[in-house]
Amino acid sequence: MSSPEIDALSQALSRLPGLGPRSARRAVLHLLKRREIALKPLIAALQAVEENLATCDICGNVDTANPCGVCTDPRRDAKLLCVVEEVADLWAMDRARLFPGRFHVLGGRLSALEGVGPGDLSIAPLMARVNAGGIEEVVLAMNATMEGATTMHYLAERLADCGVSVTQLAHGVPVGGELDYLDEGTIAQALRARRPVA
Repeated sequence: MSSPEIDALSQALSRLPGLGPRSARRAVLHLLKRREIALKPLIAALQAVEENLATCDICGNVDTANPCGVCTDPRRDAKLLCVVEEVADLWAMDRARLFPGRFHVLGGRLSALEGVGPGDLSIAPLMARVNAGGIEEVVLAMNATMEGATTMHYLAERLADCGVSVTQLAHGVPVGGELDYLDEGTIAQALRARRPVA
């Protein structure tokens, strides 16, 4: 039987995606056995993130700086803007290292069933970024779900009169798939074959 503190740690870890109660217990045992090389660095890293966590005012990314490292990277092409649903999607796209532009996180997707409308998403800041000028192409990198398609078509209509090319990811992203779970090869193929939104 473990102490209440160790049980609380196991329960906290079991709430993370991909970890159930048994996996969480194994992770806790690993951390306890390797206190100096695993537990203490993890605690320090968590404290540093907790103290410095910020949401980027420009794109909506989560980072320890505001604006985030993606927005302040001078090597990124400011003429290209990739719109994603969630921060996890931005990280998946950026992990592939194939998109040279900047990003915009909507903070979700349109869903009548869940009561999520345009006012609940970061659409107004997106339109302000595009209308400010300098952007030539907006890539709509929505997840291949019904809600993702609805969001993409809504954004395409809103962007139609802004004087920018509006493209979407090509097939290669499986229907019902989410960007965060795709490998770099699939993301690369989808980026290379992007096309105008119909």
